[in-house]
Amino acid sequence: MVVMTLALAACSGAVDSPARSVPSGDPEHGLEVMARVGCGSCHAIPGIDWPRGQVGPSLDGMGRRALIGSGLPNRPETLIPYLVDAPSVDEGSPMPSMPISEEEARDIAAYLYGL
Repeated sequence: MVVMTLALAACSGAVDSPARSVPSGDPEHGLEVMARVGCGSCHAIPGIDWPRGQVGPSLDGMGRRALIGSGLPNRPETLIPYLVDAPSVDEGSPMPSMPISEEEARDIAAYLYGL
């Protein structure tokens, strides 16, 4: 039973992982960037009231998730490039390349990890 529970948690990315952080990121700017480029069109994001997309997963609790995308480890060194160009990091990802810089992605990661 324990093995099955752990396997299900790994698949959903929902585990009791410690919260992550990006000390060099600016979370407030990250929220502004997400609003500007339309991340809320696909995702429900705390701090963005409209739109509240349902195509992608809710980003609430992102810092405690073990996985992103199709099973990539949820770490800043993975998440930041994923935010910029998901298809090049995670082949077949439905998330498009985003018109953001690596610095903006760092700020978005800082915001997401603070949720």
